[in-house]
Order: sequence, then C-alpha cells, then structure tokens
Amino acid sequence: MLLGVGILSNSVIYIGLVMPIFLFIYQAIVLAEENFLRNKFGEQFDQYCSRVNRWLISFKGLAATFKSMRFNASRWILKEYNTQFVWLVGITLLLLLKYPEVTQHDTDFRNILLAVVLSFLVVLYFIIRYLKKSGKIIA
Repeated sequence: MLLGVGILSNSVIYIGLVMPIFLFIYQAIVLAEENFLRNKFGEQFDQYCSRVNRWLISFKGLAATFKSMRFNASRWILKEYNTQFVWLVGITLLLLLKYPEVTQHDTDFRNILLAVVLSFLVVLYFIIRYLKKSGKIIA
C-alpha cells in the first residue's frame, strides 16, 4: 500500500527514503513478534515456522481456508476505522491536490469537492468512533 501511495505521489524521495525505512521498521516488528510467539509457544512455534514461509504466500490449502472463514464487515470497520480514515484522507488529498486534471483544473470545484469529501470522512469517522466507544455496535 505504501508503495502505491509513493507511486501516486510521484515522489522519488518517498520511494527511495520512506520505503526502505518502513521495510526496516516492519522487519524489526516481525522479529519482535516472532520472539514473543517463540517464548509463548516454544517448540510448537518453531514447528510452525518450519512449515510456513515468513514472506511468501503459499497457495496450498488456500481454498479450504477461505471456505472455513466468514468476512465480518462490521468487525473490520470497528477494528480498523483509524487506519481506513488516514488512508482515505491521504488518497483524497493526493488525488485532488497533486492531480488537478481530476477536476479538469477547476480550482473552485476542486476546493468544494475536497471540503465535501473530507467533511464526509470526518463525520463518518466520528460516527463510527462514537458507535464503537458507546458499545452500540460491537465487533
């Protein structure tokens, strides 16, 4: 996702600087999580690691996995609303501010569209936050 944002932002600095830093930090997080799991589950986790590649997807058994799962949209929204909000605001800003051709170079229309979309996202964010914090919707 970050690489896509880097390409969309058309920034060599972003791709050349942010991506390597992100990959380094992400690798450190993965190693810390693996250390935690190894301490918690011991040999069982080591056996799991010997069967499962850390980075490459294995398509073996994927169909059976999907058949046994059910997507829960409300859980996804309530657990990830902060991340969704940040991504949607970021993509909106990139599209409308960096690519004036999206609004056919009409600055007034772009500003109105930007205000409407950002206002909608902020209102939606606070509605979801309220519903989650008040317990009216439970994931």
